Formats: sequence, structure tokens, C-alpha cells
Amino acid sequence: MKAFQLVSPGKTELRDVDVPEPGPGQVLLKVTGSGVCHSDLHLLHAQQLPFPMTLGHEPAGQIVALGPQVNGWATGQHAICYIVWGCGVCRRCATGAENACERFPRGLVPGPGLGYPGAMAEYMLAPARSLVPLGDLDPVDSAPLADAGLTPYHAIDRSRELLTPTSTAVVIGVGGLGHLAVQILRAITESTVIAVDLDQEKLTAARGHGADHAVLSGPEAVPEILELTHGRGADVVLDFVGVTPTLSVGAGVVSSYGHLTVLGLGGGSVDFSASGPPQGLPWGATVSRPVRRDAQRPARGALAGPARAHQGAGGAAPAGRRRRRPGQAGAR
Repeated sequence: MKAFQLVSPGKTELRDVDVPEPGPGQVLLKVTGSGVCHSDLHLLHAQQLPFPMTLGHEPAGQIVALGPQVNGWATGQHAICYIVWGCGVCRRCATGAENACERFPRGLVPGPGLGYPGAMAEYMLAPARSLVPLGDLDPVDSAPLADAGLTPYHAIDRSRELLTPTSTAVVIGVGGLGHLAVQILRAITESTVIAVDLDQEKLTAARGHGADHAVLSGPEAVPEILELTHGRGADVVLDFVGVTPTLSVGAGVVSSYGHLTVLGLGGGSVDFSASGPPQGLPWGATVSRPVRRDAQRPARGALAGPARAHQGAGGAAPAGRRRRRPGQAGAR
């Protein structure tokens, strides 16, 4: 079969490799969709990978063979694959937090295209327990949800108790993951959604996806967001960029007891002062990385919704139904 492999740092090749055979607990997928992620660009320059490695960590496929000890699946079924493959038996994995698998302490837990052979091939192996039924969804549209969809979903889910009809969520960076965050927020919460970006076209697209307000990133972003929130700030801030300027915006607008969740990998930092407000973060504010819980519960909910990955910023992908707030006219 053909496989697109990273053969050494900075060097990729389309190569002929053998079709793998599933072992115990594994299935063989015929790849029907594979997303391309910005993380793949970072991997091109990684030094500590098992070269050659087939890229592709956003997989969808059809089951064509079952290994021993696989129950609940049959050949011919279509599935999307959760991409963090922990040991499945440690205390972290037992709670569904495979991204914190204790066999890889404080490190990156491998997955397809992230240590194991990935989905940029005709076939790939996957643990049967990591599959989620795809149903009749288009595998090409749905494959990016394995990462670009579940990552914002998990970040939103951990702050669900804060996302009430009177709260505000700020999404910083409405590109590949951020525009899905806007759609998910719109689909599952009644909160006011504020999109922040440097690109006016992306902001226009975010409005089409359901954002209530669009704010151009820059020196006036913080005062504009504070004005929109009547000085209270945002209950939830999701930073999909992760550079120091965006983290500063997040720290400047997060409310007391609010959540600032950093999903972007821009290498930035946020100042933490031991003094009280207004010099430092507001009282009770939490700064964190999101957790990726078990795929089964969140993924089923995410895949059942209308969110779609959208390439480019010009046109708006379907934002799905928007719940009407009391007294609001024209809500979809």
C-alpha cells in the first residue's frame, strides 16, 4: 500500500509499505478520510520519532479486518478514531484521561501519526476501544473532528458549569480549531460568544458560525471586550493561538473565578503576579491546559452535532441551530 511517511527530520516520502495485520484488540481500517493538521508541520522537524513514521492523526475509515479479542465491531462499519492511545489500564486511563497515561509521565502520549503509523495511508491499525461509530457522516468532512473537533470540545466541556445564559465566552483565534469552538459553543450553550482574531475575514466567518460579537485583536481588544461584558470580563476564555500577546488579552479579560484555557502551542507565556488585582489575575481565575477525556462520551455528542471543519475564512460552514435567548429576535 502507499503511505506518506516522515523518513527523517524535514524529509517526507510517499512509500510502498506492507498492509499491516491487526493484533489482539486491534482493527484494520481502510482509510476513508484523513485530516491535515498544523501539528503535522511541527512534526516535520521533530527529532525523536520512530522514523520512518506514517503521518496523519485525524483518521476516519472502514473496518476491513478484526484482530483477536475484538467485540462489538464488525467488518464494513465506518468509524472515526480517537487519537490518544494510552495503556488503557492505569488509573488515569481508567478515568478516561488517556492523554495523561502514567506510562508516559508528563510526556506526550502517542497515537496515530504521533508515534504510531497514521492515517496518511491506504490502511492503518487502531485499537478497537478507540473507535467511535461514524454512522452516515461524510468521512472526509468528519476526520478532522478527531483532533480539531474534540480538542475544543473538551476545553468547553471542562468549563460547562460556567457557560450559562448570562455568561460570556471569548474565543481567541478563530482558525482551524477556533471556528469549531464557536460552532460548539453556539450549539450547546446559551452564552454570549465573542470571537477575536487578527484577520477580518475570519471574524466575518466566525459571525456566520454563530459568534455574537467579533473583535479585532490588537491594543483595543481588551477594553472592547470589557465594554461588551459591562466591565465583568469573560467567564471562559479559550486561546487557540498561545502567543504572549493573545495570552495577555486572555489574562486581561478573564473574569473573577473565570477559566483561561490555553490550547494554542505558540510558545507564549502569561505573567503571574503574587499581588492582588488589578495588578495580577482576578481573584479565583484559573489558567490551564485542556484535558482530553475518553473519546466515547464527548465524541458521540460532537459527532451527532452539525459542526464541520471549514477550510479558508471566506465562506461560513453550517453553524447549526442556534438556540433562541428570551427576547431575542431572529436567532436561528
